[in-house]
Amino acid sequence: MERTAPRIVMKFGGTSVADLDRIRAVAKRVQAQVDAGCEVAVVVSAMAGVTNRLVGYCDALSPLHDPREYDAVVAAGEQITSGLLAIALQSLGIRSRSWLGWQIPVRTDDAHGKARICSIDGDGLIACMRSGQVPVIAGFQGVDNEERIATLGRGGSDTSAVAVASAVKADRCDIYTDVDGIYTTDPRIVAKARKLDKITYEEMLELASVGAKVLQTRSVELAMKERVRVQVLSSFSDNAPAPDGRLPGSLVVDEDEILEQELVTGIAYSRDEARISMRRIPDRPGIAAAIFGPLADANINVDMIVQSSGEDGMTNMTFTTGKADLQRAIALAEAAREVTQYGELITDDSVVKISVVGVGMRSHAGVASTMFRILSDRGINIQVISTSEIKVSVLIAADYAELAIRALHTAYGLDAA
Repeated sequence: MERTAPRIVMKFGGTSVADLDRIRAVAKRVQAQVDAGCEVAVVVSAMAGVTNRLVGYCDALSPLHDPREYDAVVAAGEQITSGLLAIALQSLGIRSRSWLGWQIPVRTDDAHGKARICSIDGDGLIACMRSGQVPVIAGFQGVDNEERIATLGRGGSDTSAVAVASAVKADRCDIYTDVDGIYTTDPRIVAKARKLDKITYEEMLELASVGAKVLQTRSVELAMKERVRVQVLSSFSDNAPAPDGRLPGSLVVDEDEILEQELVTGIAYSRDEARISMRRIPDRPGIAAAIFGPLADANINVDMIVQSSGEDGMTNMTFTTGKADLQRAIALAEAAREVTQYGELITDDSVVKISVVGVGMRSHAGVASTMFRILSDRGINIQVISTSEIKVSVLIAADYAELAIRALHTAYGLDAA
């Protein structure tokens, strides 16, 4: 059947559905799109604070809990929200029903706590929308090949929304959050941060991967792969276009839709970092595999890696991982000590990663040297450096985070006039 009505996926984060009044407000936003003639699917997060409380229950009982049971607990938040929003929509006279991950189904791998979507069947959702019904989907969750609930990691509802948008062939995926778009950096730290009308998939992917909290990394990854147009909007404003026609939010799009590329598009930071240093390791083939193999097998992501030569055939290895994985990473390192034969293990979770990102770096030199000079001028020591084609990241002491972000934002000409 040929589709004539626009089809959109609307995703609402935890602050957007924080209480019953906010859920009623979300229902009215959905109603406005339905009244405008759109076919609509909605993806929801848990109500603000609920997931943290559920995670706390698991941690309190056992810091090294079974991740499958953890998923069974924390997925409950989205289930509650999806049912409540369906009720709110029904109270407005809109036909609606809630959908859980296993009902669609959203098929995932078995990496519980940070599962990846393997496939999603959009036929049932499409039939639902074509019949005039609004499906309200519990984000953040799917089902593995043993029919157990699996969650997609923090912020996973963004990925759910993009996956649904791809599966139902939506014209656009609107992500409603507590900010009105994507900024050059965190406006809570830099008052002169500018909202970006458009940003490329690649830039957004880099910003998300290095700490920008607006969109989950995997959601941008999936949007880029499937070419899903993503719009970031605020659920706390009317989102009407500005008098000059500027977009109310920010669009994540292909690079060819942006006429002029900035040298640096944005600055991101992540406080969710921990540094692990292994000193005096025998410098021989296979030692890196012995260190990082067990971490990969345990689904622990490693980011920045630096190996420095020591003396007498010894070397030092430093790498970063998420704070949540620090204790498991330490346990694995200690378990492998007989193989790796390191002399000392040093950890530090009082660090922050600062990153500058921009596709303009491909054709311009000097971005890294500017970053190093600005930090040096302010007496900020760089502990680790990593780069990609459109990104430069440094690890510094957490106490200097805001000073570094403000200085770099000004140095790269990102301050609003």
